Amino acid sequence: MEFITHPLIKENTIERRMYQISIAATALTKNTLVVIPTGLGKTAIAALVIASRLLNEEGKVLFLAPTKPLVEQHARFLKKVLKVEEIVSLSGEVPPEKRKELWGNARIIVSTPQVIENDLLAGRISLEDVILIVFDEAHRAVGNYAYVFIAKEYLRTARKPLILAMTASPGSDPERIMEVIQNLGIEAIEVRTEWDDDVAPYLGRKRIEWVKVDIPDEMKEVKEKLEECVKIRFKRLGELGIEVPENSSKRDLLALQEALQAEAAESGSSETFEALSILAEILKLQHAVELIEAQGVKAVKSYLRKLVREGMSRGGSKAAKSIINDPIFKKAVLALSKCKAEHPKLEKLKEILKEQFERNPDSRVIVFTNYRDSAEMLVNELSPLFPVAKFVGQASRDNDKGMRQKEQIETLDKFRKGEYKVLVATSVGEEGLDIPSTDLVVFYEAVPSEIRAIQRKGRTGRGREGRIVVLVTKGTRDEAYYYSSMKKERKMYDKILEIKRMLDRKQRSLGEYALAEEAGIKVIVDSRELRSEVVKRLREIGASIEVRNLEVADYVVSDRVAVERKTVEDFLNSIIQKDRLFSQAAKLKSAYSRPVIIIEGENLYRGGMHPNAVRGAIASLVIDFGVPVLRTSGPKETADLIFAMARREQEEKRGGVVEHAAKTKRTLKEEQEYIVSSISNVGSVIAKNLLDYFQTIENIATADEEELAKVPKVGKKIAKRIRRVMTTPYSEAGFYDSESF
Repeated sequence: MEFITHPLIKENTIERRMYQISIAATALTKNTLVVIPTGLGKTAIAALVIASRLLNEEGKVLFLAPTKPLVEQHARFLKKVLKVEEIVSLSGEVPPEKRKELWGNARIIVSTPQVIENDLLAGRISLEDVILIVFDEAHRAVGNYAYVFIAKEYLRTARKPLILAMTASPGSDPERIMEVIQNLGIEAIEVRTEWDDDVAPYLGRKRIEWVKVDIPDEMKEVKEKLEECVKIRFKRLGELGIEVPENSSKRDLLALQEALQAEAAESGSSETFEALSILAEILKLQHAVELIEAQGVKAVKSYLRKLVREGMSRGGSKAAKSIINDPIFKKAVLALSKCKAEHPKLEKLKEILKEQFERNPDSRVIVFTNYRDSAEMLVNELSPLFPVAKFVGQASRDNDKGMRQKEQIETLDKFRKGEYKVLVATSVGEEGLDIPSTDLVVFYEAVPSEIRAIQRKGRTGRGREGRIVVLVTKGTRDEAYYYSSMKKERKMYDKILEIKRMLDRKQRSLGEYALAEEAGIKVIVDSRELRSEVVKRLREIGASIEVRNLEVADYVVSDRVAVERKTVEDFLNSIIQKDRLFSQAAKLKSAYSRPVIIIEGENLYRGGMHPNAVRGAIASLVIDFGVPVLRTSGPKETADLIFAMARREQEEKRGGVVEHAAKTKRTLKEEQEYIVSSISNVGSVIAKNLLDYFQTIENIATADEEELAKVPKVGKKIAKRIRRVMTTPYSEAGFYDSESF
């Protein structure tokens, strides 16, 4: 076995695997999303990137993971493999001032995102000198999860940002995948599956077996009565005008519930509130059906007892009260009380485990179940036969105490050592935790989520042959769920590869812009445009931005081309103030030989202004002033157009980017008009009127207010302003603000 050699990696700690090296090479050059099955060494890839980054750059590394056990696990691994002393793990249990101190002294910080988000908002830490952030379980970077805020803050403030995002599965929903990519600023995707040639040698073959069982007649009777309760409620929804298919998924019903809640809040309709209550009843009853199908009598009895208690309590929900008073539901409860059979899955599970340990007494087995009640029941049933332990999350619910972090770690250690041979785990065993590789993984029930299915399957077949058994109750949603997860898994890889190809095309396109940036393509931007999305887009596509307080134009791309950008609203307002529009056009034309006005936005003919007035203004700009007017749909198109102008001007050596206050060659008449029109509120039209009346600038300068006011369109206000310009001593001019001026 070969190992990685690196100045910051301890000898003989990380196996040399070409797929990991290849992925790390990409991750060192671009913000990268790594999609790789559980068990193929995501953390080892992160360690390679961290070591190379710390060797070549000055700064800190931040490693984020969604739970405290994962944080401790990653911190232990990094301390084990890296020659870096200053590795700390942070949690909410550490006092804020202590966290600030630890952050200041550390080179690698491993933390939950919530802690980092809080410290950023409180101003205790800055991401400015962080040279890499690793986002573990990156599929969580959606909605308001802390990963989203941290990534945006990092990309905005860090001097040398780089992001490595890792997940076994980002999901099959293209919108969700794209949301993760956009939220984390991802530029490249590295995907590996267990079927890839460079991965296969490191994975044992996995055998997936479906073991189907029949639901006993006694349980089938309970199931049918509960389903009858559900059908009646779907019919009642239809009578309220809400047509919902009876085979709707739980996700569809929850989406409908959210929509109805919004409608109820807005309208206050009693019918909508009634529909919401009926929908709540359907969800509760369907959960009972799912339990009887997949879990068995004990699980559904436990759930129905809770439902009855809720319905009989004073503060119980209307839905629970309605259900327990339903005569058909009462029949279902009666049939359940007489039911002696247990779910055949339990006996089948015992058979499978006995067979496994007969073949290999030193086997390790994980049994996954969706519910804590089932986990408790399975541990009780299996403990007389095998060394078994429960592995659940930290949260406590009702009378069910969660497992503290210390208990979880102790349980895993005992499982690793063989003190426990069987682990019965809920979803906490699916995500990220370093659960030792197992010989057998049993799905006590199928799951519709491809993310959870992939994570569960990743617990076996690490370096040796692994076996996966899925227990399925015939003719129930068990079958539908498993088909669904398999279909979604295939769809997930298809979508990721499609998005990867799209990103690769985008990067090639951006590479052209980057080459332009290397060639020195620059855009001078007026400081008042800095908040514009146009400037952000220009930076994204490779323009070198120089900010100035421009006297003329918003963007300057060469010594002869400058752009005045106007939103549709601004353009329409400037038509109302014609002097402002035409004065800007005159100054543009005077300062640059190829000026351009861009009108940005849709629906130019709006706001009560007659279309002919808009067309007339554009015609005047083009014909009278010789300034082309271009239209764009939004900031992105504006930026792309400005960049294209800059590239054309600068690559073809038409001259550097020069800010002009005025055009280098101007006729004497144009010079006179320019000087007079530069006075505030004196546009080109009034300037021409003044020069026609007084003939010389000297005469304008010496005329009194009364004489000036006789000129068409001047008036007393402008006359007063002209006199102030002409008579105020320069040493006193600073006392006058623009309004009084």
